[in-house]
Amino acid sequence: MKPMGRRGFLTASTALGIGAGLSTHAIVSEVSENETSDKTSDISRRDQDLPFIGTEETFSTPTLLKLNSINQDHIAFLEEIGLSDLGQRRIGDMDAGGLNVQILSAHTPSVQNVPGQRGIDLAYRLNRQLVDGPIAKYPGRFKAFATLPLQSPEAAADELERSVREDGFLGALTNGHIAKKYLDHPDFEPVLARAVALDVPIYLHPGYPADEVFKIYYSTTRSKYTEEYQDYIFSGSGYGWHQEVLTQCIRMIAYGVFDRFPKLKIIIGHMGEGLPFYYERIVNDMGEPTKDSLEKPIGQYFQDNFWVTTSAFPQTELLDLLLKYISVDRVMFATDYPFADIKEQTDWFRGVDLPREDKEKIAFRNAEKLFRMKVPVK
Repeated sequence: MKPMGRRGFLTASTALGIGAGLSTHAIVSEVSENETSDKTSDISRRDQDLPFIGTEETFSTPTLLKLNSINQDHIAFLEEIGLSDLGQRRIGDMDAGGLNVQILSAHTPSVQNVPGQRGIDLAYRLNRQLVDGPIAKYPGRFKAFATLPLQSPEAAADELERSVREDGFLGALTNGHIAKKYLDHPDFEPVLARAVALDVPIYLHPGYPADEVFKIYYSTTRSKYTEEYQDYIFSGSGYGWHQEVLTQCIRMIAYGVFDRFPKLKIIIGHMGEGLPFYYERIVNDMGEPTKDSLEKPIGQYFQDNFWVTTSAFPQTELLDLLLKYISVDRVMFATDYPFADIKEQTDWFRGVDLPREDKEKIAFRNAEKLFRMKVPVK
């Protein structure tokens, strides 16, 4: 008789309704799950009136799609999911999910890899397109992070100031390394200094790795096991992005950025980009080698200089772990639209078992405070 194997066993067990020897455990588990589900439903109904500000919500334009896509199929996919729609489709999805405000940011890596005057002009045009387009057409529903021409740091600092002072932008969003340099590099101190002077945050969104890193980490010579889109996702949303952002955060702390700019405000997304999982390891192992070079214990910088959003990670166990290490006053809601479904994210959070005061902080109050804005009254 041929051995059944684990997969066959699981399939057969499911078909047979498991065996009598597991029935008591199964019944207890089912009752427990039903009780949890009922409690979640009750909490969700209670919090149907909860307003939401989405703090990581992506857009693109035909120019950006051409600049930042790997091929025509990729462009077609991004257009299909509505990445470049800044009109009724987006508003309809927001209304369906009860998302009051989207804070818009440009499709990674935006224009930060475009050097010289072309990058400066592209960044200005993208920012103005938002002001003259959706922000004007749908008052109160859209805010924005500035796109910056980071290959030209002084011009980037000037565009940050212009967009904040003239256009009411809420800060800036960056996308990974800039020509193989991170924000701890001295070249970018003008941008950091301007953000501090303006008292606005910088959102560290992931970006794709440099070519040589991509070849070492995210590709293989075995053609059977690789193809362009698979490797692209592996280096991006499938894994690489989250490690990349957390690495940049640790670099900024360990190399003294927050000692030089103690009031600098940094936002990271995706439920902390792995930070909750690694928090104790980072603090314990990096504490000793940095105690003489840094002005504060390494863990204190996460408390003093960072905010975290929930974007695209509607997982209660991860939120619980995040709140173990990061104050509820520093956590903000986000959906990562259109790469994630708005209603799925808001429905999840309405059912989370937290005190109403804490849920309001995460859903909208922390964003109101950080960005000095108000949720519009419908």
